[in-house]
Amino acid sequence: MTPNWDDMRVFLAVAREESLSSAGRRLKIDPATVGRRIARLETALKAPLFTKSPQGYLLTSAGERLFEHAQSAEEAMRAAAGAMDGSTKALSGQIRIGAPDGSANYLLPQVCARISDANPDLDIQILALPRIINLSRREADMALTVSAPTAGKLLVQKVSDYRLHMVATEGYLARHAPIRTLADLRGHRMIGYIPDMIFDRELDYLNDIGIDRVALASNSVSVQLRQASLGTGVCVAHDFTLPFHPGLRKILTDQVSLTRSFYLVRHQGDQRNERLNRFAEALSRGIRDEVARLEAQAQA
Repeated sequence: MTPNWDDMRVFLAVAREESLSSAGRRLKIDPATVGRRIARLETALKAPLFTKSPQGYLLTSAGERLFEHAQSAEEAMRAAAGAMDGSTKALSGQIRIGAPDGSANYLLPQVCARISDANPDLDIQILALPRIINLSRREADMALTVSAPTAGKLLVQKVSDYRLHMVATEGYLARHAPIRTLADLRGHRMIGYIPDMIFDRELDYLNDIGIDRVALASNSVSVQLRQASLGTGVCVAHDFTLPFHPGLRKILTDQVSLTRSFYLVRHQGDQRNERLNRFAEALSRGIRDEVARLEAQAQA
């Protein structure tokens, strides 16, 4: 018996979620049905595809081999569907973008709102996570990252540079010793990432400028900026976030000026998908324009 595509979709969902219930939620079918479909596929292929462990449903060697082929088939079907959308028709369906919470909070909402205005039948989902998005598990259709991945079958496009500076409130600066040099920071309360939860070397700003203690830490940029806005300490802030936090003032601009970059990362198999290509182009253009607009405001 030849397996059908519906069963392969179920197989891919279980392989990515490592759980019948999670796969069922993704596919909107009950876990018992998911289990039956997997059993039917194993019978058709005459091979066990999963082993049950405390971590969940893990692929067997036969499952690993099938997973590669199933992903290729899925990418081909997505590309065919994307090609049918045409190059001028408004986008529709659902597209999910994964991003670190800084860009997810301060850039993507307004960029995606403009894309949505131009494509009213398109559903855009922003997945904000303080870690690297797993594209191989199809957590998202594409991801915005702060470094270019070097492993995996991925399409990587540099989108934009952005700048960061040290910031604090006027109130904090008035209540504490002057900050004229980097050495003066050692007498101040620093706000930054939780050191052992920095998921990308490009985010280790404080270490780059010689700060080895973080008194107030969070894995969220938004939390860090909220803390700084309350006048509780000094932190490194993206310039594009400063228009949203007018109480924060740049300091040591002649000594600390960091530049980082955003990259748009996609599945390599999606390069023939016209729908995703058009969305990626609109997203990249929107991010570049929004970074430039907000950074210009931060200079004013």
